[in-house]
Amino acid sequence: MALDRNSSPNDLSAFWMPFTANRQFKAAPRMLVGAEGMYYRTADGRQVLDGTAGLWCCNAGHCRPKITEAVQKQVAELDYAPAFQMGHPKAFELASALRDMAPEGMEHVFFTNSGSESVETALKIAIAYHRARGEGARTRLIGRERGYHGVNFGGISVGGIGPNRKMFGSLLTGVDHLPHTHLPDQNAFTRGQPEHGANLADDLERLVALHGADTIAAVIVEPMSGSTGVLLPPKGYLERLREITKKHGILLIFDEVITGFGRLGSSFAAEHFGVLPDLMTTAKGLTNGVIPMGAVLTTAGVHDAFMQGPEHMIEFFHGYTYSGNPIASAAGLATLETYREEGLFENAAALAPYWEEALHSLKGLPHVIDIRNMGLIGAVELEPIAGEPTKRAFTAFLNAFEKDLMIRTTGDIIAMSPPLMINKAQIDELFGKLTDVLKALD
Repeated sequence: MALDRNSSPNDLSAFWMPFTANRQFKAAPRMLVGAEGMYYRTADGRQVLDGTAGLWCCNAGHCRPKITEAVQKQVAELDYAPAFQMGHPKAFELASALRDMAPEGMEHVFFTNSGSESVETALKIAIAYHRARGEGARTRLIGRERGYHGVNFGGISVGGIGPNRKMFGSLLTGVDHLPHTHLPDQNAFTRGQPEHGANLADDLERLVALHGADTIAAVIVEPMSGSTGVLLPPKGYLERLREITKKHGILLIFDEVITGFGRLGSSFAAEHFGVLPDLMTTAKGLTNGVIPMGAVLTTAGVHDAFMQGPEHMIEFFHGYTYSGNPIASAAGLATLETYREEGLFENAAALAPYWEEALHSLKGLPHVIDIRNMGLIGAVELEPIAGEPTKRAFTAFLNAFEKDLMIRTTGDIIAMSPPLMINKAQIDELFGKLTDVLKALD
């Protein structure tokens, strides 16, 4: 295929790219100009297997007809409607569809525009909830080391990834962190949930004793940490965390921006693990990455605490210009229909064992020091190059792209999360190419 010169800009200087080594990229750009199904197309016509579902978001694959048609129709019918004191049908339809697919007990939906905004919204709901109930001293927030909760100030405050925090000052006050659950000496090469580490949830009792339960509003965790390199919850850990938070009247927030919408083979991780939080944050797979959108799901108890006082008064002074945007709502409805009609969550669950075997076949390859998996998620941790952290994994990323495979790296960890429409032949293709990449690493 000839080079598409219209898709190859001759000036790359204006765009300051997010989470990117800008100088390296602009010296040797990796341009994507098209996509369909499981593959991206590059400017020079190569087909690149998407091993990451974009950025954990294109769970149904790329350029799916139902979603495309829904967006095209909506933009010609109703392009924008305000969500403040006004409404449009599709936002309510999508909220109902989300409630119906969520774990029983999640009853209400607050729309946002991204995972970061979903986290900020959930944190504000948690603090305001306690104030509405007469417990205004509950303002402290508890996150977890190595947690990722987006890039806004609330999210990086409760988050626990060092490079995401250290350049941005003191962040929010009144925040503390639980220890992370990564125990490589005890849990290396685990398949699914690790055996060791449930006791780490008990550190919340230490924080309660230190600060007083009556000062703590919420604990926020990813049920399975994604962006930090796929850290799985030890058996019994989430159950213990739920037990302690309930005991002390603390809200539990699950950040399901990555784990939601079939990534583990269930609609949400809360369903997969059988643990119901008080709030869940979502985004990414909600619209298949097509249009920015996020949502916070809450229990009736959380929502109803705000529904007091005069009916003409605003109950919660928070929202976004684009909350429940009509085009995003249309994309969300079509995305949920695509998941259901094509049985993509069921496909993920059925292929998880095959994925696991293929992933763990990489054990013993050069520099591989750990492998972790759950659902259609996998991580390969590499031994860092002395004095040059992240370089080995980044080299693997570059070499994989040259072999027409897209992977993602964080630190010296390779993370994979393909679209849920993947099949066994494509799993074989993915790990065949990755095997070649790992064998060639210095």
